[in-house]
This record gives sequence, C-alpha cells and structure tokens, in this order.
Amino acid sequence: MSSLFNKQDGEKIIERIATLQSGQKPNWGTMSVEQMLLHCQQPFKVAFEELKLKRSLVAKLFGGIAKKSVMSDKPFKENLPTATEFKTNHLNPQFETEKKNLIACIQKFQSAGPEGITQQPHPFFGKMTGKEWDTLQYKHLDHHLRQFGA
Repeated sequence: MSSLFNKQDGEKIIERIATLQSGQKPNWGTMSVEQMLLHCQQPFKVAFEELKLKRSLVAKLFGGIAKKSVMSDKPFKENLPTATEFKTNHLNPQFETEKKNLIACIQKFQSAGPEGITQQPHPFFGKMTGKEWDTLQYKHLDHHLRQFGA
C-alpha cells in the first residue's frame, strides 16, 4: 500500500493536487474543490493534536470494527459520511491558499514520521499506530483526489 511516509508516494499525491483547478467540478458529492482542499487538512490537524475531537458513544462502540475495513487495501467508497467538524460546505475557502495549506500538511506529516503523530486515540477509530494514521491519511487524500478526477 502507498504511504505518505514514502517520499515518492507523497510526491505523487502532491503532483495530483497540483493538477486541480479552481472551480473544478466533482465526480460525486457536493463539496467544491476549494472546500475539499480545506476538508482534507482537518484529519492532519487531528493527527498533530491541533484539532481535538471528542469520541462519541457510536465511535466507541463501532470505531474499532470500522477501522478494520478502512485499513484494507480497498479505496474508500463514494459519498461516505464525515465528521461534522470536517464539513466545509458552508465555507468559501480560497483555492490557492487551501492548496498550499494542504501540501504543507502533507509535508509536515512526512517530516514528522510515525513518531510525530499523536498517541491520543483517533476520535472515531480509537487507538491507532503511526502506520494506521498513514494509511488513513493516504486513503482519505486518494479518495478526494479521485472525487475530482486527479
């Protein structure tokens, strides 16, 4: 499986981001490309403890089961639900700013490596290793880049 901790894999993701254009329409979903770029930054903020979310009862009961599916080699399905705190459809972010910010998040994640990721439980999936955080981040980015044909 591809990894953001692998320099070449990370560069491929950044190259895909570079192909995006302001106003580009999604293949599915309701987010604009600008909103998607902002949305994709939020899980990185959780990984660095810059955004703290509480675990709900549903997450405590079902997060571990869902984590097994998320960690598989299969790409995320279209139109999956997201955390309320990650929803950006009420915002009007700036394309170039959010593109630069997302690339900076990816580079920070790469530089930090598995040891630089939070040891706190993921707000939905619970306890996660650095490798699991990496898998989640990579698959999330891939999902949204496919959403916009990148």
